[in-house]
Amino acid sequence: MISFRSVTAEDLPMLANWLARPHWRHWWGDPEEELSHIRDMIEGRDTTRPFIFQSNGADKGYIQVWFVGDQQGGAHAADYPWLDLLPSDAVGVDLSIAVEEDLSRGLGTRTLQAFVRELREQGHERIIIDPDPANLRAVKAYRKAGFQEIKALLGRTGDSLLMELVSKEGVS
Repeated sequence: MISFRSVTAEDLPMLANWLARPHWRHWWGDPEEELSHIRDMIEGRDTTRPFIFQSNGADKGYIQVWFVGDQQGGAHAADYPWLDLLPSDAVGVDLSIAVEEDLSRGLGTRTLQAFVRELREQGHERIIIDPDPANLRAVKAYRKAGFQEIKALLGRTGDSLLMELVSKEGVS
């Protein structure tokens, strides 16, 4: 059973611990900078919504949803010009699993499928995810969850592989 709870200030020490782990450091930025971004989210200075995902009540990782239209035309688009190539009504998702021992066990796929169902219930039709193309484990999990590469953007997005949900239910 996968569930989601909003990140609170009380979660920041746990997230700092997770962000410092090698399997996070490989794909995320500087832990202090990333934690600062999450703090901005929970304090309302960023529209991205951060969550802790749980399996059977135990904290298992981090997931967030960001709004493409809020990221277009600004500082984010300067760093990621492909943002301006996406529909403004799309939402993006990012996730990371807390402990390395939980990798490659289907947790990421199941979590993404459950999160997509919630996003669909909230009315979001266009859902994207943007892994590093070298993160083959993530790309495989996202494909299993119903995401496929956006073919029109292949080779145009730098170190991001833009994928869009293609199944209506978020499961394949």
